[in-house]
Amino acid sequence: MADNNFDVIVIGGGPGGYVAAIRAAQLGQKTAVVEREHLGGICLNWGCIPTKALLRSAEVLHLAKHAADYGLVIKEASFDLDKVVQRSRKVANQLNGGVRHLLKKNKVTVIEGEATLAGKGQVAVTKDGAAVGTYSAKNIVIATGARARTLPGLEDDGKLVWTYRKAMTPDTMPKSLLVIGSGAIGIEFASFYNALGAKVTVVEVMDRILPAEDEEISAFARKQFEKQGMRIITGAKAGNLRKTDNSVTVAVEANGKTEDITVDRVILAVGISPNTEKLGLENTKVKTDRGHIQTNQWCQTDEPGVYAIGDVTGAPWLAHKASHEGVIVAEHIAGKHPHALDVRNIPGCTYSHPQVASVGLTEKKAKDAGYEVRVGRFPFVGNGKAIALGEPDGMVKTVFDAKTGELLGAHMVGAEVTELIQGYGIAKTMETTEQELMQTVFPHPTLSEMMHESVLDAYGRAIHF
Repeated sequence: MADNNFDVIVIGGGPGGYVAAIRAAQLGQKTAVVEREHLGGICLNWGCIPTKALLRSAEVLHLAKHAADYGLVIKEASFDLDKVVQRSRKVANQLNGGVRHLLKKNKVTVIEGEATLAGKGQVAVTKDGAAVGTYSAKNIVIATGARARTLPGLEDDGKLVWTYRKAMTPDTMPKSLLVIGSGAIGIEFASFYNALGAKVTVVEVMDRILPAEDEEISAFARKQFEKQGMRIITGAKAGNLRKTDNSVTVAVEANGKTEDITVDRVILAVGISPNTEKLGLENTKVKTDRGHIQTNQWCQTDEPGVYAIGDVTGAPWLAHKASHEGVIVAEHIAGKHPHALDVRNIPGCTYSHPQVASVGLTEKKAKDAGYEVRVGRFPFVGNGKAIALGEPDGMVKTVFDAKTGELLGAHMVGAEVTELIQGYGIAKTMETTEQELMQTVFPHPTLSEMMHESVLDAYGRAIHF
């Protein structure tokens, strides 16, 4: 039974869970991970990573089709859907193996199966209905993540109506597609299929797409997507689905009118549901809110010795948030003194074309919070590197506290902004003001120069526009 006793047991091997396990092991804790399906979780196997592989294929195809803009000749650029999907799966499988290697390297025990809390410090694991064993731990970390949400009348069937898994592994290329939901997941799939030639319609119940983003950035992105041929309907509600053998008709209500839209396939991107079922939470003091586990700043639940991290605890539903929480938990368990996570410093990214990235407060939220703000903007068309790349459409926007100079938020749309946003993330974490950012030397020629110019613009000092 000695091998069944651990200092830390992590339930779930996704980007929160496996990071928590590795960090705990690094700090001398005897650690195990219980995983029911894929090490790396949804993010690595069916989310963040494979979708980026798909989007990279779409980006290369886009460039090939516009080769003439760069003085190049490529005749009849096309794609092989099966090979595009195969590449995406290969990338995911490679990284899945990498996670297993990292856990082994750090001497983390991997237990395959489904875990249930079975009393104080006890975890029971089953696989395919059969008992694997009961394990004990001083500390238990719940990192079970979330799954795609469905709505009544909008259930996926794996053939005509897809959630993210089927949307990543299509067996045929739809000629027309309706995406319900315009958050990051919905917009990324819309961007991918649009680039591959599908006629894409996006339906969003809110009054704008990418509703978590700054309004100005959302509006800019919408214009770019529509310029590429997407149809976007906001303030709209999708009704029940009517199916034939190979098409779906959706009644879409907007502006007091109802329109029937018939497409080959429908993608549901209407949010997520936390994986809290069958965990045995009902026998503990763990509290939930709409299914999400409630925690304090150290990710502790109300049940002593039980922590929770990542998507299962609520928004923002981001892999990097889960990973960071995993480190906090491991260090807290080991008696270290980690900093609590400030969600205002967590960047969000959408890997569409153009990309969208942000950190901190939007202009509206800053004003609603009572700040007097100074706002700076700089367009991609004013940047030499953007023009040389053939990517003149985009914008960088920065929001400052007018009284203190604190950077409250930064928002971007355009080429490679998902790589640029970390600069503002560092600035916010270090609590820099406009003075430090103005005095920072940005290399030329780079896209990052626009970050500098946006700061300068907030104070009437922009040079190149």
